[in-house]
Amino acid sequence: MTTYPHITHHGGAEGVTGSCHRLQLAEDRALLVDCGLFQGEDADRTQTTLEQHRIDFSVNDVLALLVTHVHIDHIGRLPYLLAAGYQGPILCSVPSARLLPLVIEDALKIGFTRNRALIERFLDEVAARLVPLEYDDWHTLVDDDRHQVRVRLQHAGHILGSAYVEVESHEVESLDHHSDQTQRTVFSGDLGAPHSPLLPAPQPPERADVLVLESTYGDRCHEDRTTRKARLKAAIDRALENQGTVVIPAFSIGRTQELLYELEGLIHAASDPRWQGLEIIVDSPLAARFTTVYRELKPRWDAEAQTRLDTGRHPLAFDNLYTVDSHDEHQQTVDYLARTGRPAVVIAASGMVAGGRVVNYLKRMLSDARHAVLFIGYQGAGTPGRDIQRYGARGGWVELDGERIDIRARVDTIGGYSAHADLLAFLKGMPTPPREIRLVHGDRGAKQALKAEIERWANASNHDIEVVL
Repeated sequence: MTTYPHITHHGGAEGVTGSCHRLQLAEDRALLVDCGLFQGEDADRTQTTLEQHRIDFSVNDVLALLVTHVHIDHIGRLPYLLAAGYQGPILCSVPSARLLPLVIEDALKIGFTRNRALIERFLDEVAARLVPLEYDDWHTLVDDDRHQVRVRLQHAGHILGSAYVEVESHEVESLDHHSDQTQRTVFSGDLGAPHSPLLPAPQPPERADVLVLESTYGDRCHEDRTTRKARLKAAIDRALENQGTVVIPAFSIGRTQELLYELEGLIHAASDPRWQGLEIIVDSPLAARFTTVYRELKPRWDAEAQTRLDTGRHPLAFDNLYTVDSHDEHQQTVDYLARTGRPAVVIAASGMVAGGRVVNYLKRMLSDARHAVLFIGYQGAGTPGRDIQRYGARGGWVELDGERIDIRARVDTIGGYSAHADLLAFLKGMPTPPREIRLVHGDRGAKQALKAEIERWANASNHDIEVVL
């Protein structure tokens, strides 16, 4: 006999991308949390893009889609979900409701069509379904003679608008009994590290019977913010000495804006006059659009950022910052930086070097020791970014656009900007630990390492916790 509620994973359970989790409340009632694209090794390369992302589960019983944040690996299958017949609302935070249409528009252009009329029609449908929710408040989804279900979003500290989702469900009546039990299920989404730029730090939930917990960096802890800022400064100081470019592959949303915030702080504090003329180039039209929305959402920034604004500084719109829009301008910038000895910092997508404008920079600069590549986010297995990380230190090579590129540029990684929390610390902050933890959104090694850490802590603290991989 099936017991409710129970959880089924439609993605994100066996890898880091494609997050999609179903909370089944009854045979005919369910909630969906996220619906993301598969990337890197998580994508079946024997299939077409349509086959990889086709919705292969029923959506007729889904009451609502809850979005933790708007990265493509959490919302990229939304067009496929609507094409499969999903008719319900899309619930997310207020900032996410501003950002989500931009992400989906870009995904449609890449994976579906560039027909403006079709894109606008789809975006209108998405806008009609969006239900923005404020943080910290309970919102009732179901209240009838069968169920009482409410949800609450809490700050996750991953990107602007990110949230972890609390679902409280109470079965009022079943076929043969009455139940007084209320279960609280928490979906972590992606949790940010404490003291991330611009974002309030995530606070652990007060209660969770079942916790669906990401494990992206379950096998390590991050550098603190002071250390990672020092390493960022050191990388740029080397570029100034070598007269080279620091190329930073970055997600258009989240990492780009946090990095700009840190760079503005370093320039403001720098005593070296060369920093005052250092060009910070954002070569991503999408990132530029996201940055504009970030600026418009300044009231949602954290207290530190508000203090910086109060002093008249503009951390996302400073004098050294340049944006590159057109493709011709992009090609000219790549050529100029590759030929000249003018130091610069270039931030460009994609974050895992799986496409986008960053590839053109790397094709021209990876083989030149004057330049450097700085990774600040997770590099999924099977992506060019992971290959550059892995083989760069050995003087190896990587294939980009079918071309073999020798790696002579310096390759560094700063883990703290990955914006994933130190997960055991988050768990220890809960007043009462969950009875069940389901580890998702991580490779097998990271999940196994985190499982072992949780079990060691649970045994030492006399907590009875089942950890499910």
